Amino acid sequence: MSKFKRIETGIEGLVVIEPTVFGDDRGFFMESYSKKDFEEIGLDMEFVQDNHSKSRKGVLRGLHFQTKHTQGKLVRVIAGSVLDVAVDLRSGSKTFGQHFIVELTEQNKKMFYVPEGFAHGFLTLEDDTEFQYKCTDYYAPEFDSGILWNDNDININWDFEEYGLNSEEILLSEKDKVQQTLKEFVESGVKL
Repeated sequence: MSKFKRIETGIEGLVVIEPTVFGDDRGFFMESYSKKDFEEIGLDMEFVQDNHSKSRKGVLRGLHFQTKHTQGKLVRVIAGSVLDVAVDLRSGSKTFGQHFIVELTEQNKKMFYVPEGFAHGFLTLEDDTEFQYKCTDYYAPEFDSGILWNDNDININWDFEEYGLNSEEILLSEKDKVQQTLKEFVESGVKL
């Protein structure tokens, strides 16, 4: 029996992963990655870089991708919680432009595998949220790109009120305030 449960999202290749967690009065133990066990649930990617960020409540990072050296990402929260979003940008995909949202928390310990060809972003729901992710390719700033977080054609429900936030309070980088729309991405002719 695998130590990981694969949960399909309805978008090919995009999966939520539930680890087996062993807990008692001392705390808990879990494996967050095992190449052998991931292969057993049909995930055979190779990771080359790990990243770790810390954010206060209301930070929205995304929706990011690279136009070349595209990255698959295995993401998880180790402290706090996020609303995590992936948008399918794979050319020729039957779910192009569709998105999936999952809440990742320190408590639920779920992970989210976002394959190459997706834009990815998250909204932090608590102060001192720590987000960790493994990548299948290296960060290449010269190919860094993104889609506007509130693009009308994608229509992501960030559910701000549910988490005690409003859109005016969201903290964005200067870059993320002016990302392209999905329509502009399509018109650019870039293929992921």
